[in-house]
Amino acid sequence: MLRWFVCLALCLTTLGPAWVEAACQDTPVARSLGLIPLAYAAEADAVIQYFGHNFFQITTREGTKIVTDPLAPGRYPTPNVAPHVVTVGREHPNHNYVQLAQGTPLILRGLTQFGAEWNRVSTRVHEVAIANIPIYQNGVAGALKGAAFLFDLGPLCIVHLGDLSHTLTSEQLQQIGRVDVALTPIDGTYTMGPDTAREVLQQLNPKIAIPMHYRDNLTLVEAFVRGLPSRYLNSDTLLVSKSLLPTTTEIIVLKPRGARE
Repeated sequence: MLRWFVCLALCLTTLGPAWVEAACQDTPVARSLGLIPLAYAAEADAVIQYFGHNFFQITTREGTKIVTDPLAPGRYPTPNVAPHVVTVGREHPNHNYVQLAQGTPLILRGLTQFGAEWNRVSTRVHEVAIANIPIYQNGVAGALKGAAFLFDLGPLCIVHLGDLSHTLTSEQLQQIGRVDVALTPIDGTYTMGPDTAREVLQQLNPKIAIPMHYRDNLTLVEAFVRGLPSRYLNSDTLLVSKSLLPTTTEIIVLKPRGARE
């Protein structure tokens, strides 16, 4: 295990901060809670929809649609999505089923050589700056490479932590920068468990954290939220406004369609 973390530190030091050209910039902390009624959807800086596992769609105020880690059919209903861009943090059908995306979106893969090596991503899609951060996930035979993705929407910074299985290094924290919303894995098998996920929240200090990769296991969710400000929504969709963000981290649990009770 020690050798694994030494390797992680050395690899990230070699990659260096230049891996990501720019992180989200610091802005004044806003007030209150980043949830607004549907009637005021035009005021939202982002709409985040959760389809289960690590699969989300982020829609910006300008209408740019980003799909993350699309999930193969079988576990949850497969949505109809026509995004501008799809990001893939792991080369596995639970994360890379890009054929579900309608149209001709840009496909951004965080890994190359079928997941053997990291792929550099630093680009802009319409008004959104997108970059990836190299991470490690847990695997049957040990640590495997993975990718987190950072989305700078201008008003908001959203990080999708992929199948992160460890606390973040100083290099990774520098690459990510300020975070408003953190999409956070918590299952403890291929990703970090609830306790490590709580440590990562302390490192990132996001205004909103949304748990993912827990396969409808609410026991994991309860361990993640214990003692922290949190709420469970009977919805798969969250509307976020920069001007209405909470001042301290709040965990928002979304309910994807088809989720087991």
